[in-house]
Amino acid sequence: MGPLRAVFKADGDETRGRYSISEWWLEPYTRGPGAHTHEEDDVFFVIEGTMSFFVGGAWIDAPEGSLVIAPGGTAHDFENRTARRAGALNVSVPGDFEPHMEGIAGWFRARSAAASRTANAPRRRAVRPGSRPARRRGSR
Repeated sequence: MGPLRAVFKADGDETRGRYSISEWWLEPYTRGPGAHTHEEDDVFFVIEGTMSFFVGGAWIDAPEGSLVIAPGGTAHDFENRTARRAGALNVSVPGDFEPHMEGIAGWFRARSAAASRTANAPRRRAVRPGSRPARRRGSR
């Protein structure tokens, strides 16, 4: 899925649909899925780096070891606004949302690189083919 990767640890078949467990990994300055709601409760535990979560109308920065809960029906989102890779373990209750992952993955693949970057991402410099970086005065 590009700068975002999901790995299912336990899915609906293994848990009789009671819950799903997945890891979500975001490269630096990567947006998540966008604010959305669903009936399932989502519990996120940040296992590496710092992730930003939108829950209940506000963004919070959650460093490694943080627990974030998005009750069913609550608009939520996540993204990595830092220069380091970040990851969170997600428990979704009840489970069985895995069948939707093919469509979700397709949406992420179709999203442009620019649309995948967070608002605070450093600007990328455009370099024309054959051009050289400018030298600082006094350098050789």
